[in-house]
Amino acid sequence: MLNVRLVANEADMNSCREIRHTVFIEEQGVDPREEYDDLDPVCAHFLARVDGVPAGCARLFFPSDILYAKAQRVATLYSFRGYGVGRALMLALEDHARVAGVCEVRLAAQMHAIAFYERLGYEAFGDVFMDANIEHRNMSKYIRKA
Repeated sequence: MLNVRLVANEADMNSCREIRHTVFIEEQGVDPREEYDDLDPVCAHFLARVDGVPAGCARLFFPSDILYAKAQRVATLYSFRGYGVGRALMLALEDHARVAGVCEVRLAAQMHAIAFYERLGYEAFGDVFMDANIEHRNMSKYIRKA
């Protein structure tokens, strides 16, 4: 059973850190100094579990202008890919943003993930850019307010 919830305790936050370490630092070679930043304390974090086992995570950042929310650090462990974990995380982020009164979610997608986000209704904009030595493109989706 797939379950996504807002992180509310240190144990869940540690699970998110472990997932991010595995996916971004070990698999993709991201420098830990780039992966762990000063935004973690001010973001809403989400943890996905499959049959109680941590499977994926993501965070949602609300810039000070509150015109949009930004989905960040969306990660699914390799053994859980293809089971809807990423989709469930994104839907949870969107619901959280909607309840907060935001009508747009933006993200910087790695190029290999563009099609995944397009299937969820996101549209790419702007040029390809490098972040953590990985090609990205900005994407956006308008969501209705609650």
